[in-house]
Order: sequence, then C-alpha cells, then structure tokens
Amino acid sequence: MLAPICLFTYNRPEEVKQTICALKNNFLSKKSKLYIFSDGYKGESDINQVKEVRNLLKNIDGFAEVVVYESDINKGLAESVISGVSMVLKENDSAIVLEDDLLTSRNFLTFMNQAIEFYVNSNNIFSISGYTLDLPGLKTYERDYYFGYRASSWGWATWKDRWNKIDWDVKDYNIILRSPLKQIKFMKGGSDLPYMLWKQMNGKIDSWAIRWCFNQFQSKTYTVFPKKSKIESIGFGASATHTKKTTRFNTLLDDGDQQEFEFEEFDGVDKNLAKQFRNKFSIKNRLLGKIW
Repeated sequence: MLAPICLFTYNRPEEVKQTICALKNNFLSKKSKLYIFSDGYKGESDINQVKEVRNLLKNIDGFAEVVVYESDINKGLAESVISGVSMVLKENDSAIVLEDDLLTSRNFLTFMNQAIEFYVNSNNIFSISGYTLDLPGLKTYERDYYFGYRASSWGWATWKDRWNKIDWDVKDYNIILRSPLKQIKFMKGGSDLPYMLWKQMNGKIDSWAIRWCFNQFQSKTYTVFPKKSKIESIGFGASATHTKKTTRFNTLLDDGDQQEFEFEEFDGVDKNLAKQFRNKFSIKNRLLGKIW
C-alpha cells in the first residue's frame, strides 16, 4: 500500500501546472492516489486565479485516482493543511503532503514510501522530509538519509498515530515562554523557532508548521531527511503568501534514478550536519536574506 498524496492549492495556476507535471513524472505516480485541496478565494482579486486553478484540476491524469475538494470559503493554508491531512489520515495510516509550488524529483515518492514503511513503528521519528537544505557536509556523506531536529513543511510525510497526538492549541506554550533553557533547546532546529512560535501565539502569523515543529520538540522526536533533495521550491517571490525572495533555501534537485534506499534506526543526530542546518536559520543569514 502506497501512502496517498495530499496536494494543497490556492491561486497560482502556473506553479500548479509545474508541480503536477513533476509529480506525474514520479516512478510511483500511476500507483498513487492523489487528493487535491483547492482553497476558496480571499477577495475579488483572487477569483479568476482560483477558477483557473480549479479548471486545471479537472483534467489531471497519471495517478491511480484523483480526488478534488473545493472549499467554498478561504480557510488559509494552516486550516487547509490541518483539516485536509486529518481527513485523509482518518482513512489511511500515513500521508505524503505537498503544496502547489514544489517540484519533485522522479524518485520523491519512492524515497518517501520506503522511509514511511521503514520507520512506521519508530516512535522517535516524527516525520519524513523530501526536502533538504544545501549543506556542505552532505557532499561527502555516505548514507541516503540523515536525522534532524526540525520538521520541514516542503514535501513531507507522517503517520496517523503521530499526527493525532498534535496539540494545535499549543497548551504548553507558557512552559517554554517562561523557560530560557527550553527556548535554547528549541533552537537546536534554528534560532528563529521561539520567535515564530511567539508570533503564532500572538496572532501575528497563522502557521501550522511552527506548531508542528514545537510538538516535535516537545515529544523529543526527529525528522528523516534525504541526502539529495527530492524537492525544489518555485514559490519564492512577491506573489507568494508565505515566502519572499531569498537564497538560503536554494538546493539541487536530485536528478538521478535511484529507486532503492537504505535506512537504519535512529542512532543520533550528526553534530556537524545539525550545526550547518542551524546556521541556515542564524540571525546573520536571516538578515542577509532580507537584504538580498
């Protein structure tokens, strides 16, 4: 049984075309079920683009089955992802999740499904990421994967039992707010995490991902990343809702044909890779990204 794919779309038809085209090119696309969630428009300026996206979604083939859900209202990305993934996981033990501005390698679904199967009973693994940052240490890294402290929201997967434990209300927020030591530990995945969580809890942003990352921290679990990225984002720019122009997340998309991946049970986080990963989210690099 292959994990179903959840694809979340809004108002960017050109990106949707590229995302679906790349996904169809996957080795396992014809055996995979695809759920697509189309969010409703925010205002008059979005109507035509949302309609164009929905017209595209009516003619998708290349998958075992395609199911499209069109929302009558604008839920926003956070509510769309939480409700959509929750619905799919009611009927499935795992799910692979994508947004409409991500290109996938041909072996993306292959890597994700093999990792899902291998770590299904590993309760110390929180999620599988198809994306990886361009880390210098990966150039000579021998394994097909590595472990990290922070979940990625770009092409990821998880299991029903882990998803159902998430506290989306973040009831433990005051614990970390009052504990500098816990905030420091939270920053193992990046120095931006405590501030992002503060913005979420104070209504400055609406993010499912920061709540997802906080729950991973609280449960002391880890994410599995590929050595070579199976995901490339095409969503940066002025029209993007959640991401603007930056080069910090540029990475090379795996262009190989590898279809067998070797995994091992969790044996610790590589300190060198963890340091390079954190550096991508350092104050210095975040400021340079804004200047750029």
